[in-house]
Amino acid sequence: MKGLKVENVTYSYGGPDILREVSCTFEYGKIHAIAGKSGSGKTTLLSLLAGLDLPKEGDILYDGVSIKEMDLSRYRREKAAVIYQSFRLFPLMNAFENIMYPMELKGINGKEALNKAKDFLAQVDLEEKLGTHFPNMLSGGEQQRVAIARALATDAKLILADEPTGNLDRQNSDNIISILRQLAHQKGYCVIVVTHDFNVLDSLDVVYHMEDGYIGS
Repeated sequence: MKGLKVENVTYSYGGPDILREVSCTFEYGKIHAIAGKSGSGKTTLLSLLAGLDLPKEGDILYDGVSIKEMDLSRYRREKAAVIYQSFRLFPLMNAFENIMYPMELKGINGKEALNKAKDFLAQVDLEEKLGTHFPNMLSGGEQQRVAIARALATDAKLILADEPTGNLDRQNSDNIISILRQLAHQKGYCVIVVTHDFNVLDSLDVVYHMEDGYIGS
């Protein structure tokens, strides 16, 4: 199967299980939600999907291959891009430089990287002139768009968004979800949004609900 497949995953941090026999699938061309209250296990599941750790039991398959068989550092660098609620932009880099950073790690520099950064900025509906602005000069919604553009610059086809609307007002939240939905539907990304904002769920393709470490649709 292409995309991500979670098979009977159980996980704990050394105490009671945080995830309990979780099974679900995530496909290219769709935007998915993992919804639930704080403490339900959704962020822990996202961290496993991002390759930050391995399941205690069960498995996670990326394009049919177990992540246990992969170099997790390379998986995180090339396969899975994470977008955070707090944006996590580099404060001493302007928007263009933030977007160019993943490309420079792969040896893409100079004019080529800048031109690509301009294209990614356009894909998230930001004016080119904002590329020279530093994060503290941008609104929360603009910072989140730059964070999405930086994720696109990794060339990863899996986008994991951890509460991407958590620090935004309703209009900006709707705009961010619209951008992520377009990336899935028009560009073929596999997009997974972790959220406790139930207002965004109606516009997503697949919704999984988590409670006490269990998952259901």
